[in-house]
Amino acid sequence: MRIGPGCDGRGRSLRPGSSPMFDMATETVLLLVLAAFIAGFLDAIAGGGGLVTVPALLLAGLPPVAALATNKLQSLFGAASSVIAYASKGHVDVRKQWRSALISGLASVAGALLATVLPSDVLNVMLPLLLIGIAIYFVVKPNMSDVDRVQRMTPFMFGLTIVPLVGFYDGAFGPGTGSFFMLAFVSLAGFGVLKATAHTKTLNFASNFGAFLTFALVGAVAWKIGLLMGMAQFTGARLGAGLAMKKGAAVIKPLLVTICILLAAKLLMEDHNPLRAFIGL
Repeated sequence: MRIGPGCDGRGRSLRPGSSPMFDMATETVLLLVLAAFIAGFLDAIAGGGGLVTVPALLLAGLPPVAALATNKLQSLFGAASSVIAYASKGHVDVRKQWRSALISGLASVAGALLATVLPSDVLNVMLPLLLIGIAIYFVVKPNMSDVDRVQRMTPFMFGLTIVPLVGFYDGAFGPGTGSFFMLAFVSLAGFGVLKATAHTKTLNFASNFGAFLTFALVGAVAWKIGLLMGMAQFTGARLGAGLAMKKGAAVIKPLLVTICILLAAKLLMEDHNPLRAFIGL
């Protein structure tokens, strides 16, 4: 089976300058589909699905940009599945969140367009520290439950500041976006953990969509494998959202902490991360 961005059904390039073609064995495709299912399940509860799918796509032979672009395509299905599940049970009203979702999507487009001029070294150093900080916050925060608490920022200011900031980050870099939205909803908007998770998925879907459109316009998406993985993501996310709604903070909190720590560790172990050399890893 030949699957690749810019290729027709027979594996021929459709345009000059398109991404390199590559072959995938059936076993590789099945492993990617399984990875997408697991990622969808995790992402619906605590985010971090990219921890599974991006490395899997890279190991399957996709170039880095194509891997990121294809990951955005397949993750759209998981995010959409989560939104549908949470909205159907009344945990989020999408009609009331559409303005914030639009801002998140537009900010993500801007982030994707400006990714090449961002100081990546700064992000590589800061992101693991931020993720560890989020994990510590959720570990030590007392009375972390599904009950709403004191609101420290009005919805208007939240939508004007936090939403575009995190949406921009998702388009420009990506890892940890769900964790950042979760932290903001819990600590600033005063949401309970389950409500924060439901609202995070709506904004994360929008930021994924904005970045996906940008990547699609430059022809970086491997459509066939992205759509196959997307179907698996949709199913996994549906199951994950169901578990989250059944167990609430009891399952969301520990999984969120685990995802943050694993993502921070993965980023620290990357060869190009300056912080790795600084701490002697």
